[in-house]
Amino acid sequence: MAEEESKSFSVELSEKRGIQNKVFVQNETLNEKECNASSQEEILETCAVGINSAAVQNLDCEVLKPFAGMPKEILLKFSGQARYRVTREILFWLIIASIPVLVGATIAIIAVSPRCLGWWQASPIYQIYPRSFKDTNKDGNGDLKGIQEKLDHIMYLNIKTIWITSVYKSPLKDFGYGVEDFRDVDPMFGTMRDFENLIAAIHDKGLKVIMDLIPNHTSDKHNWFQLSRNRTGKYADYYIWHDCAHTGGTITPPNNWVSVYGNSSWQYDEVRKQCYFHQFGKEQPDLNFRNSAVQEEIHDIITFWLGKGIDGFSINAVKFLLEATHLRNEPQVNQSQNPESISAYSELHHDFTTTQVGMHDIVRSFRHTLDKFSLEPGRYRFMGTEANNQENIEATMMYYGTSFIQESDFPFNFYLINMENFSGNSIFETVSLWMKNVPKGKWPNWAVGDPSTARITSRIGKEYTNVINMLLLTLPGTPTTYYGEEIGMENIATENVTFPEKSPMQWNGNFHAGFSEGNISWLPVNLDYQNVNVEVQKTQPNSTLNLYRELNLLRNNELPIHRGWMCYIWNDSNVFVYLRELDGLDTVFIMVLNFGQESIIDLKAVVSELPSEATIRLSTNFSNTGKVVNTKTIKTEKGEGIVLEYKTRKTVHTTEVFQGKCFVAEKACYSSALNILYMHC
Repeated sequence: MAEEESKSFSVELSEKRGIQNKVFVQNETLNEKECNASSQEEILETCAVGINSAAVQNLDCEVLKPFAGMPKEILLKFSGQARYRVTREILFWLIIASIPVLVGATIAIIAVSPRCLGWWQASPIYQIYPRSFKDTNKDGNGDLKGIQEKLDHIMYLNIKTIWITSVYKSPLKDFGYGVEDFRDVDPMFGTMRDFENLIAAIHDKGLKVIMDLIPNHTSDKHNWFQLSRNRTGKYADYYIWHDCAHTGGTITPPNNWVSVYGNSSWQYDEVRKQCYFHQFGKEQPDLNFRNSAVQEEIHDIITFWLGKGIDGFSINAVKFLLEATHLRNEPQVNQSQNPESISAYSELHHDFTTTQVGMHDIVRSFRHTLDKFSLEPGRYRFMGTEANNQENIEATMMYYGTSFIQESDFPFNFYLINMENFSGNSIFETVSLWMKNVPKGKWPNWAVGDPSTARITSRIGKEYTNVINMLLLTLPGTPTTYYGEEIGMENIATENVTFPEKSPMQWNGNFHAGFSEGNISWLPVNLDYQNVNVEVQKTQPNSTLNLYRELNLLRNNELPIHRGWMCYIWNDSNVFVYLRELDGLDTVFIMVLNFGQESIIDLKAVVSELPSEATIRLSTNFSNTGKVVNTKTIKTEKGEGIVLEYKTRKTVHTTEVFQGKCFVAEKACYSSALNILYMHC
C-alpha cells in the first residue's frame, strides 16, 4: 500500500515538475541530470519538508533556487550564503552612513532658506462691508449668511484672506463703529451661530478671516458707559470725564480740543454732571486707556473672538488711544485765527490727542495677546493697524515695531487712497514714499479703496480702473481689494446718500443686481448693474473681473512678482514703469502703467541690459497679450497697462545706475540646481 502511495506521489510531482511543500508548488523547469545518494540526502534535508522519502528518491534532482513562499528552513539556508549576507550588510551600513548626511543636508537647507511667507503675505486681502455684500433674508441689508453664500466668488478670484468690517452690536451711528456690545453680533447681520458657521465655512475652504476691532471708543448705549455715567464701581473711570462749566444751557469745555467730525470733542452729560471726551461723534465716548481695567477688558475681547476662530484683527483708530492728561489747548494751524471760531479738525495741530507716549506700548500688548494664540503651527494670528498718519510717514512706520519688538504686521497703507491727483509721477512718488521708509525686513501693503472713500473708478475715471488694479497686484507686498473693485464698481449717483461707495455688490443683472430678493435695499443699486456685474464679466474674456483674476494668478505663480526685487525704471507725467526680478531666475517682468495720455518710451535706452524684444505677458487690452514688442518703442494708450516678460541672467538691482532705486522686502534667491530658495546670495 505504501509503495503505491509513493508511486502515485512521485507521478504527481513529476507532472508538476516541482517539489511540493506545504506552502507553494514550485513550477520552475528542472535541470535534467543524475543525482548521487549524497545529493538526494541534501535535497531531502533542505527541501523535502513533510515529503515521503520514497517519493523524493524517485525525483530527478536539480539545484534548488529561491522561490516565493519558501518555508523558513529553506529561507535560512539561503540567507546565510555569502552573496546574500554581504549585500545585506553593505545596504545596512549605507543606510546608517546616509542618516547624518541627510540630517546635515536638511539643517543646511533650513539654515539658508528664507522664511516662508505668512498667509497674510501670500494672498491679497478682500475687504467686505457686510451690509452691502449679500442679503439672504430679504430685508434689504447684507448679512453673514450672504457672505457665506458668496465664498466661491472669493475662491474664483484666487484670494485667500477675507476682511470683514464691523459686525458688532451697534446703534449704527458711524456705520457700526460705535459698539454697544463687543461680544455680540448685530441682529441686522444675523446671530452668533451664523457668525460661527461663517468662520467654519471660511476655514473649510482653506481661507483666513480678519475682522475690525475698535478699541478707542464705544457707543453711549454700551453698558460700560451707562455704569460710568452713574459712577458705578470700577466703571466710574472707564471713560474720560472732566468738569466743565454749564450755565444757562451754555457749555464751556475744558479746552479747545476738536473732534474728527468737527466742533468740540467734549459733551456734557446730564446724569453725571460732567463732560466726557469723544474723538469722533458725541455718541461715541472715548475709553480711558490709562485705566488698566479698560486695557484688560480689550484683551479679554480679543481673546473672546480669537476663541471663535478669527485669524486676526484690523485695529482701528489706534493713534487716538491716549490723550495728554494736562488738557492744554492744542496749537492752532493759523495763529491769527480767532480761537473762538475754531470748529474744524484741520484747524488745530493735534499734538495732545494723537500718538501720545505709551500708545505704542498698548498696541504691542495687543500683539502679545494675539501671539498666545499663534503657537499652534499654521495658526498665526495677524494684526494690522489703521492709523492713517498721512501727514507723517515716520509716525506711520512706527506701527511696524522694531527688529527686536514686533508691533503690527503692517500698518494699513492708505496713501494711494488719499491721492488727489493721479499721474505717472504722482503714483511713483507715493509708492516711493512708502518703500523708502518701510523698515528693513518689514512687509509693505497697498490699498486703493475702502468703505470711507470714493471708489477708485469714480475718483480717477473708468479708463483707469484696470491699470490701477494692475498696479495694486504687481507691487511688492500685500494688496487689499475693497469689494466691487474687481468688477470696476462706481459710486452711486444718488442725492442724499452719505456714503455712495457702500452701494450693494452687483452680482448679476436681476432685480437689485442679485444683492437681494426683497423689495428694497438699504442703499440703491448703481444704475450700471446690467453691464457691470460678476455674472456678465465672467463670460467676457476682456472684462475687469477676468483681468483681475489673471493678474492675481500671475502674482501667485511668479516668484519675481511674489517676493522679488522692485526697481524703478521710469516715470513721467504719463507713465510709471518698474521692474520685478529675483536673483537666480532668468525671468524678469516690467510693468508699464499709463496714468495719463498716450505715450511711447524707449526702455532700451533706460535699461541697457534689456533685450531688443520682450513679450507682453498681460495687458489691460487683452488683444495685445502675447505680442512681441520692440523695447525701444513701448507704446501705451491712455489708461493702458502692460506686463512685459523677457529672459536674462543680468540683474538690474546690482547695477550701479539703479542703486537706491531698488527695494526688496524679504530677500530670497533661487537655485535652479536644487529648485529651492535661499537667503545668502
